[in-house]
Amino acid sequence: MDTQTTQGVQVTVTTNYLPDYSSPGQQHYVFAYKINIQNNSEFTVKLLRRYWQIFDSNGTVREVEGEGVVGQQPTLEPGESHQYVSGCNLKTGIGKMTGFYTMERLVDGREFKVEIPEFVLIVPYKLN
Repeated sequence: MDTQTTQGVQVTVTTNYLPDYSSPGQQHYVFAYKINIQNNSEFTVKLLRRYWQIFDSNGTVREVEGEGVVGQQPTLEPGESHQYVSGCNLKTGIGKMTGFYTMERLVDGREFKVEIPEFVLIVPYKLN
């Protein structure tokens, strides 16, 4: 589990390798990641956009950006949290992801970036 807090917004990530959806012989590795966004600030915030950098251990870097997360732009009151699950495919059994969310403080319309902690995607048998 990886956690990072920016301006009172805490992002926690857990990952899982999905062997049933992967084909190592065809260089296709699928991972799921679960994100929990906890608003520990004193302001109501809205998640507007996401930005990801996805690193494969073969040197490939992909960038993904867009509105919201899995089709949603959640608004979080102080103390509230939002969870979602998404996925990523790699061509190798080891990689990592990092990025940020663009959030808006609803009280004044100020936008700010919330860092997503860098996390590793690794096939369990690669750990041996």
